[in-house]
Amino acid sequence: MHAPHAAPTAETPRTAHAAPTAETLRAALAGLLDGLPPRQAAQAVDRLIANYRGRTPTDAPVLRDRSDVAAYAAYRMPATFEAVRAALDGLRERAPDWAPASHLDIGGGTGAASWAVAAAWPDGGHSTTVLDWAEPALALGRELAGQSAATPLREARWQRRALTSHLALPDATDLVTVSYVLGELTAPDRRTVVGEAARTAQAVVLVEPGTPDGYLRLREARDQLVSAGFRILAPCPHSDACPIEPGADWCHFAARVSRSSLHRQVKGGSLGYEDEKFAYVAAARFPTEAADGTSRVTRHPQTRKGQVLLDLCTPDEGLTRRTVTKRHGPLYRAARDTTWGDSWPPPLDEQ
Repeated sequence: MHAPHAAPTAETPRTAHAAPTAETLRAALAGLLDGLPPRQAAQAVDRLIANYRGRTPTDAPVLRDRSDVAAYAAYRMPATFEAVRAALDGLRERAPDWAPASHLDIGGGTGAASWAVAAAWPDGGHSTTVLDWAEPALALGRELAGQSAATPLREARWQRRALTSHLALPDATDLVTVSYVLGELTAPDRRTVVGEAARTAQAVVLVEPGTPDGYLRLREARDQLVSAGFRILAPCPHSDACPIEPGADWCHFAARVSRSSLHRQVKGGSLGYEDEKFAYVAAARFPTEAADGTSRVTRHPQTRKGQVLLDLCTPDEGLTRRTVTKRHGPLYRAARDTTWGDSWPPPLDEQ
C-alpha cells in the first residue's frame, strides 16, 4: 500500500490534552439525572425514542426542557459517541496524515459527535462549532463540554441555527459532521444540509441509524457528495454507484456500547452492553492513496474449520465472498482476527 498524500490543514498549534473517552463522557453524564426519579427518566426516554428521530418536523421541538434533554442525552450520547468515533476511524484509516484544524457539527445537539472528534484527534489543535436549533440541547451540551479536559470541547462555540433550506454555513471548514440528523429533516432540507456541508468542507462524515431507511438517506447523500467532487473514503472502497440493490439489503455496521442503568431500565435485560447499529459515509476533497486495492468486510466473518468466509464490498467486483484458508498462511491468521467493518486485506506489516 502506498503512503498517502499529505492533505491540507491549517497551520494551527497543537496542544496536548486528555482525550475524551466513552468513560469520561459517561462520567460527565452521570450527574445529569440527579433529582429526576429513575422511573420518570425512563418514561421520558421511552417517549423521546418513540418520536424524536425522524418523526417530528424541525419546527416542533420534542426536547421540551432540561429534563427531556438530560434523559435523552444520558441514554443516547454514549451510543452516538461510539458510532461517530467508529466512522471517524474509517476516515482516519484512509487519511492517516490528515487532521482538521476546524470542525463544524451540524445538528450536534448535546455534542456527542464533538466529543468523538476530540477523541479522534487528541492533540487539541482544532476548533469546534456546534449548530442545533434546540436551545435546551445546546445549553446542556455546553455544560457537559465544560467538564471535559479537552480544549476543543471547553472552548467550543454553541450556536442556535435552524436546519432548513435557508441554512448558510461558513465559507471554509476542514471537517463537517452530521450525525443522526438527516432523518429529522424534510427531503429538501436534507439536500440543503448535505449541499452546504459539501460546499464548505474538506471532509464530511455522515452517520445515520443502521436501518434500511437510514441507509437509503445516506446513499442519497453519498451520491450528492460525489456529484459535488468528493471522493468516498469509507466505508466504500470506491466512489462509484453503491452495488447494493435497494430494498434487497442495506449497508450498516455496529459499535459496542456499555449500557448504563438507564439503558437497562428502558430496554430491560441484564447485559452490560449493546451494539449500536449505524450507517455512515466519510468523504473528502483532498487526495489520498490509502484506500487503493482494499475492500470492506460487510458482514460478520464466518469462521469454519480451516477457513474464514469474508463478505466484501470490493473496488472492482462489487459485492463478493472470499474464502481464506490455512493455505493462505499469514492472510488466514489475519482473517481470523478480522471483524465486521474492517478493511481487507490488512496492511502488509500486519499480515
